[in-house]
Amino acid sequence: MSGVVWIFDLDNTLHDAGAHVFPHINRSMTAYLEAHLGISEQEANALRQHYWRRYGATLQGLMRHHGTDPAHFLHHTHQFPELEKMVLYAPRLRHVLRGLRGRKILFSNAPQVYARQVLGLLRVADLFDDVFAMEQIDYRPKPDQYGYRRLLRKHRLEAAQCVMVEDSLENLKAAKRLGMRTVWVHAGSRNPPCVDFKVGSVMQLNRARV
Repeated sequence: MSGVVWIFDLDNTLHDAGAHVFPHINRSMTAYLEAHLGISEQEANALRQHYWRRYGATLQGLMRHHGTDPAHFLHHTHQFPELEKMVLYAPRLRHVLRGLRGRKILFSNAPQVYARQVLGLLRVADLFDDVFAMEQIDYRPKPDQYGYRRLLRKHRLEAAQCVMVEDSLENLKAAKRLGMRTVWVHAGSRNPPCVDFKVGSVMQLNRARV
């Protein structure tokens, strides 16, 4: 389809964050809560998970209930001394993305610096027209529709032009409600109504009929 714009999530969509990156972030967030809220490690870990389940991002809960400075939180919880050893991806990712006709935008709940670092390590940074990260959406993470609408306004897009590629079903539901087409990166057999096409890996995107 001419004029299509591909909107990609980052973690667990373009690369496997589950093996090293997410465990590191989870430990860093737990340590942050422990230090800044004066609670035990066990309490901090439980609260981190509770806010993530309730709001889609731990940061959202901290801002609402504790007045946490989002920039301070993201800076201290996204420190990766050896990020290049932690990012796992398929070597042919660049080839697959280049084969998709249309513009590409990254839309991530991660901070800008981290998102750009990962794109660089994936060797695909130059393929993206923009990186829409937490700072660009006023720290209102997906699936809040605020960020989606702000992205559409900035790039003067209609939702129907866009294909959202995500591993999170909740984030795809939000995209679908706006009128975007959706691709779910998921290995299971489910195929919910909000999903237009499902792939087991981003490497299968060339099969997507959206």
